[in-house]
Amino acid sequence: MAELGFKNVLKSFSWQVLASRWFMVFASLLIMSVNGTSYMFGLYSGEIKSSLGYDQTTLDTLSFFKDLGGNLGFVAGLVYEILPPWLVISIGSVMNFSAYFLIWEAVSGRIAKPHTWQMCLYMCLATNAASYPNTGALVTSVKNFPESRGSVIGLLKGLIGLSGAILTQIYHAFYGNDSKALILLIAWLPTVVPLLFLPAIRIMKIARHEKELDVFYNFLYLALGLAGFLMAIIILQNKYKFTRTEYIGSSVFVLFLLFLPLAIVLKEEVNIWKIKKQSLGDSSQIQVVAETPPLRSVAEAKFDPLCCFRNIFRHPERGEDYTILQAIFSIDMLIIFISTTCGVGGALAAIDNLGQIADSLGYQKHSIATFISLMSIWNFLGRVLAGFASEIVLIKYKFSRPLVLTFVILFSCTGHILIAFGVPNSLYLSSIIIGFCLGAQLPLVSAIISEVFGLKHFSALYSVGSVSSPVGSYIFNVKVAGHLYDKEALKQMKASGLTRQTRKELSCIGVYCFRKAFILITATTFLGFLVSIILVHRTRKFYKSDIYKKFRDEATARGQRSPDKEDVDATVAVFFCSGAVSSREPTNINY
Repeated sequence: MAELGFKNVLKSFSWQVLASRWFMVFASLLIMSVNGTSYMFGLYSGEIKSSLGYDQTTLDTLSFFKDLGGNLGFVAGLVYEILPPWLVISIGSVMNFSAYFLIWEAVSGRIAKPHTWQMCLYMCLATNAASYPNTGALVTSVKNFPESRGSVIGLLKGLIGLSGAILTQIYHAFYGNDSKALILLIAWLPTVVPLLFLPAIRIMKIARHEKELDVFYNFLYLALGLAGFLMAIIILQNKYKFTRTEYIGSSVFVLFLLFLPLAIVLKEEVNIWKIKKQSLGDSSQIQVVAETPPLRSVAEAKFDPLCCFRNIFRHPERGEDYTILQAIFSIDMLIIFISTTCGVGGALAAIDNLGQIADSLGYQKHSIATFISLMSIWNFLGRVLAGFASEIVLIKYKFSRPLVLTFVILFSCTGHILIAFGVPNSLYLSSIIIGFCLGAQLPLVSAIISEVFGLKHFSALYSVGSVSSPVGSYIFNVKVAGHLYDKEALKQMKASGLTRQTRKELSCIGVYCFRKAFILITATTFLGFLVSIILVHRTRKFYKSDIYKKFRDEATARGQRSPDKEDVDATVAVFFCSGAVSSREPTNINY
């Protein structure tokens, strides 16, 4: 009987863990850790260029469609408005495998050489696929932890930034140095991982957890440990040539560190389990929330096709829930769009041309992987530090997030200047600065949008805010960097007496290849800094107020009561047996 009782307790506790919000965070972290495939373009772009005979402008056009797909997540945001998170993530997984598999077949010669527009379409779909698990996991997490949104966004987006370095280690362990096989890896691995954790990603109505931020700090410490290990192993791999066995060993340890946050989940759930057992008779400790949407009157339910247009320019107070059109047509969103187009667009141009920049400046080929990994790690650090640090200074000192964003945009000018003037061995530092600043801008912009325009339509507005990235990428990648690079390459070709027919692709050597482009990028980034100052001024009063007060009031007003053991088991069983709980008004277990 004792053994049977222990098995029942273990089963009940296991269900509790799998259905918990902390396990959802762990699942989201793993999904994000393989979701940054667009940042690996520099590792296989050279293979695409040589296999398909592209010049730099064509490659940068392909890169633009990569950024367009990766940042045009508005469709994913709208899909999230009407479908549960698990279905949103499933759509992304199917898209990811289909698109990257076609790219791999084209590059490896298994199908006839596609037209340029076809490759652009494949790349756009491949990177757009990532917006579905990104939206599904990140937006759900923000809605489950509204008072810690800066930390949540920073942590999850940080893992996206770190995923380039993670996938690079796994790639070398599976395929050695076969850059074509890298495309195959990012076709199947980011497809499988999200599908494994579909049931865990769902919206929960949760009572406040006073030590919630401390738990996120614990997740942060482990993530920083992972980043530190990757940094150390990258330095060693750059200094010594690793064998396949050594890559396998480093990859195994990376996977161990990725799964270590599960220990935090178990620790928190043990504490919750103990509290639940102690408070079975105390209705003031824990609650099960089962909410039913309020019935609407006939007058309220009457459909008015013009109602969504009548209030476009009648904006609510900042922090209240804007409609999608109200937010899109607001001055604040316009300022965010302009500043991030300048700030993020220039950084994306640097990342996407990193391989060609290294070649033109005479760096060894194996150094390109080092630059990509360095940028990935510092992209991660920028994301998590911007998320957590902006949360701390906002709560303690009322230091607004737009002001933090302004300083980050200004700092990124330093990295662009170093590339423009080709300072010897400075590409290592440029990779760090640009990676950090790009990473820091993304969670800051997402958090600002959620705070200024509310959480009701955050899934769509979060995607609207990212549209500036492909716009900036097209301007700086195709029209600036690609065009000026090819112009300088043609000049060098004519000076050496060669014709275009004698060379398969255009290539440029020397500091002048990207100098003019990055001088223009520096100037435009500084313009983004100036525009961002306007947003700081406009939101100053809002950020001086208590912007999270309403969430605390809602949690307090909700009231608490203790769940029976049968309530816990029944609710969890319904979810995991059906595999589909609505994301709109779920019945949840809350602690």
